[in-house]
Amino acid sequence: MNYIIIKDSQQLTEVCQKARLADVVMLDTEFVRTRTYHPQLGLIQLYDGEQLVLIDPLEIDDMQAFSELLSDTSVTKVLHACGEDLEVFQHAFGCTPTPMIDTQLMAAFLGYGLSTGFAALVNDYLSVELDKSESRADWLARPLTDKQLDYAAADVFYLLPLYQQLLEQVEVKGWLEAVEQESQLLVEKRLKQVKPEQAYLSVKGAWILKPQQLAILKIIAQWRLLEAQKRDLALNFIVKEANMVEVCRNEMTSLKEMNEAGFDHREIRRHGNTLIEMVKQGQAIAESEWPAKITRLMDNPAYKQLFKLLKDEVKLASESSGLATEFLASKKQLNQFISWVWNKDRNPEQLPDVMQGWRKEIVGEALNKKMS
Repeated sequence: MNYIIIKDSQQLTEVCQKARLADVVMLDTEFVRTRTYHPQLGLIQLYDGEQLVLIDPLEIDDMQAFSELLSDTSVTKVLHACGEDLEVFQHAFGCTPTPMIDTQLMAAFLGYGLSTGFAALVNDYLSVELDKSESRADWLARPLTDKQLDYAAADVFYLLPLYQQLLEQVEVKGWLEAVEQESQLLVEKRLKQVKPEQAYLSVKGAWILKPQQLAILKIIAQWRLLEAQKRDLALNFIVKEANMVEVCRNEMTSLKEMNEAGFDHREIRRHGNTLIEMVKQGQAIAESEWPAKITRLMDNPAYKQLFKLLKDEVKLASESSGLATEFLASKKQLNQFISWVWNKDRNPEQLPDVMQGWRKEIVGEALNKKMS
């Protein structure tokens, strides 16, 4: 396994021009995401069957050639479990690999669990045991160790023969178009932007709040999201989610209340007064402008029985298709479907996952009949 480390833009341009002549290229990234809102890119791995290169983005000033490769629609990019990689690419280069196929999704269409790791598949298909001990290494530190570099190179070197075997089986079983659809759906979901004014809807525990308290939460959640993005800090490093809900539930207007509730002293010092001002701002909002109370599907008396009915239907579809139930329709996807029927009156412009693409014929239409 011979690889070259790329540290300047001229070398990068040459590598990317050659890679754009290939039909497919293997890609992976190493990044760090501990305290930051955005993942911090540390290394890019690329293998086109001939060139095996490790691209050091911390050393290269101009990454334009790589951005052009990502956007070149004549070259299929292959990655494994690429959800976070997509965020890395979008943040660093303003684009994602197009078109893209994820080998974890390919394996799912062959009966594997949706979260099957790369090392497990390489072991099954190639009889190679990969050392994954460097997966939590600091990829922003320099110099990178030989062990880190070997680990990173292996992730794309073995991805190519794995992809080739998976592709052959997927094509034989007639799943290739579905794999492409699912890979595209992954891109769309991963890059979906939360509107700041709707950030409160995804706050865990928001359902316990009354409408006036939600008016306060809406202000605080929007501020927290924008602050996190501006400072590139993880959301909970601005204000912990549970504390945010507690502030709204008790409509806290003093630092003493926050202190007695056990909030971190640094959090109180940095943002306590700001939170108090936002509580007062929320309290001044007219009742006509309060958000509606958040209702959970599970609070509907009919939910439990209906969910079991739909889950049984998914199990039948799983047995006939050979696909894992969680892959066909996860709990989240079933809830999305129920919400679409109950709350959105089957709006054709807001179709749930199970009523789109390959899922619709295999399981979606049957689920829809159950709720007719």
